[in-house]
Amino acid sequence: MNLFVYGTLRFGDVRWKFLEPFVIDEGVADSAAGQLFDTGAGYPAALFGQTGTIVGHRYQLLPNRADEALAVLDEVESAVTGLYHRVEITTHSGITCWAYRYGLAISDPSLSLQSIPSGDWFQHASPS
Repeated sequence: MNLFVYGTLRFGDVRWKFLEPFVIDEGVADSAAGQLFDTGAGYPAALFGQTGTIVGHRYQLLPNRADEALAVLDEVESAVTGLYHRVEITTHSGITCWAYRYGLAISDPSLSLQSIPSGDWFQHASPS
């Protein structure tokens, strides 16, 4: 079972510690069709299946802990309360993965979401 991550669950970001115990390896750079947005709250929002590219990493989950991993990550990503929804996607490498899609309306003017044209949260959040 694979998980595609594009934001704070990526290695080196604040929520990596929640994913790290459940992965087999160091992950593989990959991307998926979609749009990425800056929420202004220190984390990105993704809409998969849109025009554009979301840059991220794909991790293989430990088979004997995959269900536990998804339960933990659902809680961390607020999938239980609706902020993010776990969805199945296919990456540009052709691998089927779980990923977390933003659950609120991107068009809501109170959210002030800004598009990230590069599709890369790390590049956007850490400009050189």
